[in-house]
Amino acid sequence: MPVSLVVVPDPRVRSDDELARALQAGVEWAVAETWQRFAPGVTVFARRALGSEAEAEDIAQEVFYRVFTRSKTLRAPEKLRSFIFSFAIRVVRTELRRKKARAWLSFHRPESLVDLGAGLTDMESRDLLRRFYALLDRLAPRPRLVFVLRQLESMTVEEVAAQMELSISTVKRALSHATTKLSRWIEADPGLAGFFNEKGWR
Repeated sequence: MPVSLVVVPDPRVRSDDELARALQAGVEWAVAETWQRFAPGVTVFARRALGSEAEAEDIAQEVFYRVFTRSKTLRAPEKLRSFIFSFAIRVVRTELRRKKARAWLSFHRPESLVDLGAGLTDMESRDLLRRFYALLDRLAPRPRLVFVLRQLESMTVEEVAAQMELSISTVKRALSHATTKLSRWIEADPGLAGFFNEKGWR
């Protein structure tokens, strides 16, 4: 008798909607596929927001723990990506607040442990990156997160407002606040100012 093999379609070619429904149904491949599809983006976002590869990996673990345990609360499966990113924003925001509180409680500002530039061999570039994140550390959590989402993640103001559950006017104020302060601080640092001018970044 001939043997007939049923080939299961590659889950990676399925839509976010199908993936979300499979995740909610407890289908075995859905957990691994959700991680493989979305974890890189969450990790990059966390790394840009926090300036640390190690912290970004911890954030990703926490985000997907929440996603997997609360997947049944997703009412619109086609919005799986947004669902996951909303958890990422909440976890990062909590971490930023924790770090800010810890800095206030300490007698001296903790040294910035920026390891975003692990791929940079130029020591000067790594130093500039550390100094830039030291400036970000001076911002309050909300304006910092708004700045990261708008300028580093290239989200629109409307998208930032939706993801952070804020009004558009609040996002605009936070962005203006962050941009004004960062611009002033960068201008006071000749090295950073020269770097940004060389890149053509305003």
